[in-house]
Amino acid sequence: MPDQNFPSITANKIRVITQVLTTALKLWLRTQVSQVSQLEVEIRASDRQLLSGRIPSVSIFATHAVYQGLLVTQIQIMAENIRINIGSILRGKPLRLLETVTVLGELTIDEKDLNASLSSDLLSTAFNDVLIRLLPELFPEFQPINWQNILLENKQIILRGIRVTNSKTTPLEICVALQLLNGHELQLTHIPTKHKQEPPLEDSHEYNLDLGSDVDIQELMLIPGKLVCRGRINVNP
Repeated sequence: MPDQNFPSITANKIRVITQVLTTALKLWLRTQVSQVSQLEVEIRASDRQLLSGRIPSVSIFATHAVYQGLLVTQIQIMAENIRINIGSILRGKPLRLLETVTVLGELTIDEKDLNASLSSDLLSTAFNDVLIRLLPELFPEFQPINWQNILLENKQIILRGIRVTNSKTTPLEICVALQLLNGHELQLTHIPTKHKQEPPLEDSHEYNLDLGSDVDIQELMLIPGKLVCRGRINVNP
């Protein structure tokens, strides 16, 4: 006579595997960030798919995640067609991606969180690199700038800081317009301001920033106090 408990035993095993995978995925996500306030993970897969290490989709929601010193207010993503090392995970090993994963999502950064990230090397280096290329005559390489404040306006970013040259400090205010050219390329345009600390520039200054072929931005909104980005990115093993 067949064991009538078999279905329940199988269901229990699948629930255990799902819990193990969810825990492993959360641990892996936490290794990608130094801090996260809220983290929710939902795995969508059939029993057979779970046992084979293939997951059609995973949804992730996180708030106040810190990545290399950059504070992200909120992120909501859906990862598709995931293949993982299921056998190793069930033996207690860390989760590892076996193939490139396509991730669709929405990222939001509030102005206050962006300002809280000003001391991060990631953000300060990005600002300095962009300004060296956008305004080379005003910002030669290796000239230190201490960024003090960021304002987010309609399609514009206003950077305020202090430049130190020969023990002399000069206040700066730089206004940059931001436009999405295509899925992986942004155009930054300098908007002259009427401040004594910024010499007048006759020519238009633009710089196109290529984010790479793994990025496909579908929408980029820069509104007062907030930056919202929607699109997809490939996460490589």
